[in-house]
Amino acid sequence: MQVLGIETSCDECSAAVVTDGRILLSNIVASQIEIHKPYMGVVPEIASRTHVKWINSVVKKALDEAGVSFDEINGIAVTNKPGLSGSLLTGLSFAKGLSFASGKPFIAVDHIFAHIYASHLENEINYPYLGLLVSGGHTIIAIIKSYEDMQILGTTIDDACGEAFDKVAKFYNLGYPGGVVIDKLSKLGDPNAFSFPDPSLHKGEHQYDISYSGLKTAVINQLDQFHNKGYEKTNENIAASFQKTAINMLLKRLLKAIENTGIKTVVTGGGVAANSYLRQSLSELKGITVYSPSLKLCGDNGAMIAGLGYHYLKNNIKSGLETTVLSRVPVFRKTYP
Repeated sequence: MQVLGIETSCDECSAAVVTDGRILLSNIVASQIEIHKPYMGVVPEIASRTHVKWINSVVKKALDEAGVSFDEINGIAVTNKPGLSGSLLTGLSFAKGLSFASGKPFIAVDHIFAHIYASHLENEINYPYLGLLVSGGHTIIAIIKSYEDMQILGTTIDDACGEAFDKVAKFYNLGYPGGVVIDKLSKLGDPNAFSFPDPSLHKGEHQYDISYSGLKTAVINQLDQFHNKGYEKTNENIAASFQKTAINMLLKRLLKAIENTGIKTVVTGGGVAANSYLRQSLSELKGITVYSPSLKLCGDNGAMIAGLGYHYLKNNIKSGLETTVLSRVPVFRKTYP
């Protein structure tokens, strides 16, 4: 079964063709980074208008690169939640139009599940496993029981991990996108220059929750308080110390989840899964099998949407034309969605 995947949840306009949920025939990602760079962040109105301009050519290019015609496509998968409403509506409306005109089924896909699924495109992974989703919008530790069954163990109570990276980068005018810039600068700095706080939030079922608001405040407003003597206050040292603390906060809770659940397989997803310090730290875990997407599949992409959509379409699960978008999906509960 060949599935066309469409992803427009934020500022990446992407389309891909995937066969049987695993074989990647094409994956076109049209980035809006240069458009949003002057604003040091994504401007929703600009993002949605740009999707409208680009989506037709992006889908056509995905089909051309895959070497298939639209007639050979068996179904369409498209992101409908969560994300920016205007951006989501562009992709969903386009997919609905294709479905209505052709009679081909379409399935609305959850962006969160798709990010975790990305590693399945490149690896044979058995359920259950621990999922670590880290992106600009989400920070989640969960037990993944199937492609559609997620048990949330912990999540952020304020800023997402990637969001904290972006805000720190913006404050110090380091560049955009913040996560990429901080990762590069960190290689030139000393992670011991600052000792930033890692708050312990809750016990019991909330022991895996995380807060980046305090860390962000410390890095931006209380730099002197956490500066270690003998180190310079350079952007490189700030970036390295911040990155080490932010990622170690994740690892601390992930290790606790591994210990408490006894699950020895970890699968990562999301834009922050491309972070070099995170990938290196995970690779050094003893007795743990870790799967991370290749860098091209960490960010938003149509391939993960098509890959996940295949499983729904294979089981004859389809969406109707009444399907709409959800900009936010609550994750503060044990089961999701």
